[in-house]
Amino acid sequence: MDQPTRIICASTALAEGGKGVKFVIHHRGRDEPGFVIRYDGKVHGYINNCAHIPVEMDWPEGDFFDDSGLYLMCSVHGATYEPDTGHCTMGPCKGDSLIPLHVYEHDGNIYLTESGNHHG
Repeated sequence: MDQPTRIICASTALAEGGKGVKFVIHHRGRDEPGFVIRYDGKVHGYINNCAHIPVEMDWPEGDFFDDSGLYLMCSVHGATYEPDTGHCTMGPCKGDSLIPLHVYEHDGNIYLTESGNHHG
């Protein structure tokens, strides 16, 4: 059974530990900001809301990684997240997690599986 998908960006738009690509997803009955990043050679996608308070994490636009390129960091309060799990390892929301999105890479593009993103 095919699930509805849409292209987010070309694979080349995501560099390892580099800028993320932002997009909008309909989630829990409303439009929410989402983003994708590349870490450890794989793409990962999350709702762009810090687990501490619902603010977008990137500033400047698309900057989700810390200076080391090993962790995602909220620019507002400095919460630090594992890029591959979304788990908060440091900051005011330690122990919480970002909301993951089902994304995958195929034939030179990054895709979002729309129906795989309905959480609680």
